[in-house]
Amino acid sequence: QVQLEESGGGLVQAGGSLRLSCAASGRTFSMLSMGWFRQAPGKEREFVVGINWSGGSTYYTDSVKGRFSISRDNAPNTVYLQMNNLKPEDSAVYYCAADHAPLLPRRAGVVDYWGQGTQVTVSS
Repeated sequence: QVQLEESGGGLVQAGGSLRLSCAASGRTFSMLSMGWFRQAPGKEREFVVGINWSGGSTYYTDSVKGRFSISRDNAPNTVYLQMNNLKPEDSAVYYCAADHAPLLPRRAGVVDYWGQGTQVTVSS
């Protein structure tokens, strides 16, 4: 079993930056693909970014390319999401996700593990 705990959300002005962290427990962390989804009020949970187990492959949804950057440190079992040049449309609850597949699925319904979520609010 894997447990995920996010931190680092908050309120920021448009153009600002935030860094989210996701700490994972469980002995299989280094073999999991990881990433982030987000969900705004009244919308479905959407894929944002994924990273494979080694950190050698990353993939982003088009709307965040060039602004967001994901990285992972397998000791101490943490994934980071650096978010720069934030926009009001980035406001959402951000969920850390993990999966046993080599690449994190882009469909929320099939992801193996979820964190509780952290709120990101970007004011205009």
